[in-house]
Amino acid sequence: MASVTNKRSVMTLYSGANDVYSHRARIVLAEKNVTYEVIQVDPGHLPEDLIDVNPYNSVPTLIDRDLVLYNSKVVMEYLDERFPHPPLMPVDPVSRARARLMLYRIDHDWYSLVADLEEGDPKAKAKAAEELKQSLTSIAPLFEANPFFLSADFSLIDCSIAPLLWRLKAWGIELPAQAKAVTAYAEQLFDRAAFQQALTDSEKAIMAG
Repeated sequence: MASVTNKRSVMTLYSGANDVYSHRARIVLAEKNVTYEVIQVDPGHLPEDLIDVNPYNSVPTLIDRDLVLYNSKVVMEYLDERFPHPPLMPVDPVSRARARLMLYRIDHDWYSLVADLEEGDPKAKAKAAEELKQSLTSIAPLFEANPFFLSADFSLIDCSIAPLLWRLKAWGIELPAQAKAVTAYAEQLFDRAAFQQALTDSEKAIMAG
C-alpha cells in the first residue's frame, strides 16, 4: 500500500461518474476549494491501485499522502477537519454530535434506499421511491425554518442531502405541492457554485434528460 500512496503528491479521489456517495465527497472538496486529482472508476474495470488500497473496492476512496479513506462519511469529516475553512460542522460538541446523528439518520433512512432505487427490480424501485417521497414530504416543514437544513450555515448535512435531491427525477420521484419547501431548498443548493463544480458530465445529464 505504501508504494501506491507515497507516489502521489496531490490528493487523489477515486470516484464514480454517477455515484451518489462520490458526489457528496466531491461537493465537500469543491466547497473547500481543494486541489485534487480525480480518477473516474468504471465499476466493471476497477483500477489496480484502487484494489491495492481499498479492501472493499468501493468509491469514493480518498488518498492523501499515506492516508487512505474509503467511507464517504469518514472522507467528508476528514476533509472538514483537514481543511477547516469554511467549516462544515459545528464547533461545539453538542451541536457536532447532533449533526453527526442527523448524518446517520440520512444514511439510515434515505441512502439505504439507493440500491433499490438504482438496481432493484420494478417492485423494489417503486417501493423505495414512494418511501423516499413520503419521507421528504413529511419533514418538509423542517426545510422552512432555516436557510439550510436545520442551520443558518451550509454544512455536511446539506452536502449529503443535495446528491439525493439531484437524482429524484432520475428515480421517478416528483414531490407534491406540500413539499414545496424541499423543492425550494434543492434549487438553492443546486445554484451553489461548489455544487455545480462538483458535477460530472454524467450527473449533469440527469437534469438534461
